Amino acid sequence: MTDRHNDRTPTILRKIVERKWQEIDERKPRVALADLKARAADQPPARGFADAMGRAVGQRQPAVIAEIKKASPSKGVLRDPFEPAAIAESYERGGATCLSVLTDRDFFQGSEDYLQAARAACSLPVIRKDFMVAPYQVYESRAIGADCILLIAACLTKDQMQELEGIAHEIGLDVLVEVHNGEEMDDALTLTTPLVGINNRNLHTFEVSLDTTYTLHERIGSERLAVTESGIMTRDDVVAMTDRGIYGFLVGESFMRADQPGEKLKELFFPAG
Repeated sequence: MTDRHNDRTPTILRKIVERKWQEIDERKPRVALADLKARAADQPPARGFADAMGRAVGQRQPAVIAEIKKASPSKGVLRDPFEPAAIAESYERGGATCLSVLTDRDFFQGSEDYLQAARAACSLPVIRKDFMVAPYQVYESRAIGADCILLIAACLTKDQMQELEGIAHEIGLDVLVEVHNGEEMDDALTLTTPLVGINNRNLHTFEVSLDTTYTLHERIGSERLAVTESGIMTRDDVVAMTDRGIYGFLVGESFMRADQPGEKLKELFFPAG
């Protein structure tokens, strides 16, 4: 891959992507690609992220990807103390379908260790939430035990996404492709993954509008599963989505700020009665 970012990549993402390439260059001398491939091949079978999401949606139940995130570039630290294993257990009790764990260090104070601790504490499939730009990271994701990776269309070309998806599927990882607009959706729909995330946050203005999901969802055929991301804060937001046939959700910040993240999840998605 010679292109190091997509021409349409927003400024904040360009900064993150450039740092990702530096990070990969720093890691390669410490852990060679061949070693990562060997470690990835030694992993037990993945837990089936896409299958878990599909089962929940097939029952017309919310399929919730609950996020474990210590901090964000715009909001700073979201949770302190931060205990990934305890959060994962809480999410599982609350009815989460899958977990999302931030592993980016420089912008989100994440860690691969957080993913491993969270996954070991529950039986849920886990997506590595990071900024994938190179095959090295895909093998690394499998090597640390991830079940799925995220591909962000805003910072990848169509060819890059297709290459990274191909490697992921070859080594047993599922893929969630994330889009923000129609142009990115065009590229995303060239992939084979059934999981299409629609991020309601405009990466240029940072404004959040659920209309983004309402509009782009119409482009997704019945063979794919839409996951709405960002801005799901109230029970009314959840009902507005399910009334439109959208049952996939990725929620993080509102859970991270709650005393008991799993209880907040249950209250938002599975209220009593």
